[in-house]
Amino acid sequence: MLSQSYAGKTVFVTGHTGFKGSWLCLWLQRLGARVVGYSLPPPTEPSLFEQAGIAAGITHVAGDVRDAPAFEAALADARPDFVFHLAAQPLVLDSYAAPGETFAVNVAGSINLMEALRRTGTRGAVVMVTTDKVYRNREWAFGYREDDPLGGHDPYSASKAAMEIAVASWRDSFFPAAREPQHGVRIATARAGNVIGGGDWAANRLVPDLARALPRNRAPELRNPGSLRPWQHVLEPLAGYLLLGARLAGENGARFAEAWNFGPSSTEVKTVGELADAMVARWRIGGWSDGSDPGAHHEARVLRLAIDKAVGALGWRPVWDFARTVERTADWYRGVADDPGAARAACLADLDAFCSDAAGKGLELG
Repeated sequence: MLSQSYAGKTVFVTGHTGFKGSWLCLWLQRLGARVVGYSLPPPTEPSLFEQAGIAAGITHVAGDVRDAPAFEAALADARPDFVFHLAAQPLVLDSYAAPGETFAVNVAGSINLMEALRRTGTRGAVVMVTTDKVYRNREWAFGYREDDPLGGHDPYSASKAAMEIAVASWRDSFFPAAREPQHGVRIATARAGNVIGGGDWAANRLVPDLARALPRNRAPELRNPGSLRPWQHVLEPLAGYLLLGARLAGENGARFAEAWNFGPSSTEVKTVGELADAMVARWRIGGWSDGSDPGAHHEARVLRLAIDKAVGALGWRPVWDFARTVERTADWYRGVADDPGAARAACLADLDAFCSDAAGKGLELG
């Protein structure tokens, strides 16, 4: 059980004010961990961080991962047992508008963390979150495996691929398994598919766009309705991150210090249009229109992940299928639209349901 690994332990989370970071903090609190978050203010208005009262019960440190001295001081003060690095510029379209900032946050910010680990002598399990878009995309029908070539057409994807290379370099150079008794750091990267779930309010993302438009009976335009994506509920990769952290911290944990994919099963990969249709059907209102623009910035059309490694070696597996994922996501937004104060309770209900369904599949996440 995850509580055996995290209860009473200090967990340092970067990017904790974001969508995934907020969900992770809530889960870690549920597991009995002491959570220290380091992040800029919430990136959206509204934000799940504020809606669900994530700051209650954690230590919130306002800071920028590009500020190396402040970052190092926060890590030194926390003295964590676990580090989850989620801080990022996470949007493809924003990376075209601000490529330098994207690389500064995603690459230099990650290097600042690894250098802070070295300088402070922090010992523990470190999970650094990248993306499914780190692979050199060949628009093929096969799922990318962890040893496939890295690449990136857009600045976001390229920055995350560069982050993967940097982590591998620091791991080989400064945190090698052969010297693990001396440095005490076990560092892995996690590559997740396209996540959805309640509380995502980012601009230019499908589900938030639908959540803003459908209650007003508007029809949002979809940029790429035919693009294929590995959609999954946000709790799926978070379960993977937590399992990976627990394995890193356990006996022979150094053997897990490598890259890992977390995505849906191959039969659950759907197009942007199929997801929009499913959300509209669940809401029973609204619709969408095709806003494809041949002259728009490039975005990958086909993306799949192979998850065999995580299933076989970590014991992780997808819990909710596509239909269940859409159901829980749409119901979260509908419920919070009717009662804005219900966000935290809605998150906890989703978390309870997810852990219960996982236990039914032999995966203990409590």
